[in-house]
Amino acid sequence: MKRLFLPLLLAALFTSCSSLKVSYDYDKSAPFATYKTYQFTSEALSLPIQEISRQRLITAIENELVLKGFTKSEKPDVLIDIKVKAKEMQTATANTSGGYYGRGYRYGYGGGFSTTTINYDSYTEGTVFIDMIDAAKSQLVWQGRAVKTIDPDLSPEKREANINNGVKQVFYQYPPKGK
Repeated sequence: MKRLFLPLLLAALFTSCSSLKVSYDYDKSAPFATYKTYQFTSEALSLPIQEISRQRLITAIENELVLKGFTKSEKPDVLIDIKVKAKEMQTATANTSGGYYGRGYRYGYGGGFSTTTINYDSYTEGTVFIDMIDAAKSQLVWQGRAVKTIDPDLSPEKREANINNGVKQVFYQYPPKGK
């Protein structure tokens, strides 16, 4: 089931009403100022998701890397890897109604019957990891992550705009301050 769901994951990853959660981590000893060229890993280029979504993601990452001063190279300083993950989530909301009735003739306030209804809401949370690997050392030096509730019913234009925005937010803090 998970394997079948992955093609839809990225198509809708950066979409829905919920906010995008972005974070990153990095190796403090990495020489980020010296990284000028990149190449995608073969795993990133064959990511097991829908081809259109994969291409949208790769293009969005390439656009951000160019804005950061990178150029594509056959002998790169860094390798870019991409991973996606989907997780089924559920929330429960309890609503209670009834209970007390108003002032009685001789007995004052009193307890009545109440009803509690529990509503369950299932949704899928998608995560994209963008890894930057030092090509010379084969060592992970930076990782950006975006997490969002998936909405598979959006238009292709909205999906593309949201993927571009999500990748832009992931790379917002690159390079790490002071590096």
